[in-house]
Amino acid sequence: MVRANGAVSLRELARVVQTSEVTVRRDVRALEAEGLLDRRHGGAVLPGGFTRESGFPQKSHLATAEKTAIADLAANFVEEGEAIVVGAGTTTQELARRLARVPGLTVVTNSLLVAQALAHANRVEVVMTGGTLRGSNYALVGSGAEQSLQGLRVSRAFISGSGLTAERGLSTSNMLSASVDRALVQAAAEVVVLADHTKLGTDTMFQTVPTDVITRLVTDEPPVHDDRAHTELQALADQGVQIAVAGASGSPGGDEVPARRRSLPGPRRGQGLRSAAAVLGEQGAERERERARVADLRRR
Repeated sequence: MVRANGAVSLRELARVVQTSEVTVRRDVRALEAEGLLDRRHGGAVLPGGFTRESGFPQKSHLATAEKTAIADLAANFVEEGEAIVVGAGTTTQELARRLARVPGLTVVTNSLLVAQALAHANRVEVVMTGGTLRGSNYALVGSGAEQSLQGLRVSRAFISGSGLTAERGLSTSNMLSASVDRALVQAAAEVVVLADHTKLGTDTMFQTVPTDVITRLVTDEPPVHDDRAHTELQALADQGVQIAVAGASGSPGGDEVPARRRSLPGPRRGQGLRSAAAVLGEQGAERERERARVADLRRR
């Protein structure tokens, strides 16, 4: 199936062979150890994932429940009347479908799929870049796309990619896509990365956004056994990235699950992933101490 399609999801494999995803995951891990395939994005791809990129048909069937929950949560960070940029990708396409309900919004994008999702939104203005169409992901790339973004300034950029690590940031497998994504990011005051847990700890060829440029990561809750994803989340938080986690437990039918928001202020190095309540409590205590100090100075 991987040789025929380039990529396949664990859910689809489990359905075809009529077994559980747990069993499929174990077998895929064994096949990866033999060099027959690579595990990626909730599924498997042909070996050589560092340079190979799956096409849109394959990506659209991978981690669908997680992408839905991430899009639900990410839409909460968009306000009425904002001007934003939205990059290409299946997760950003899901976000665009939710942005159609935000009045007064201006969306700049190089993605035909994002533009299509917003085409009939009466209160949303869509601005498309120029460029050359890249058919594998329905995105406009090249010098025309990059030049059309020069001089642009918006409040936020919503970007996806093929992999995310604390050491290198967001990356993708295609040079042209990476170059346009960098131009989108340069136009924004804040950068929001949308990446499901399967991309955490994955590094691909071309860097898109360094970690110190990422304002916030919107992701889903990694499985308990996924040590790599949990470690990467911790490392990203240590570097000051704000983490927003959407809880999703999609059924085999791919039902949408309401997002559960857990946004953590980006901590200083060494702080770790603490609860928002703990952080706010410390801030309140600090304010009380400051007021007491000022009152003492006035008495003196």
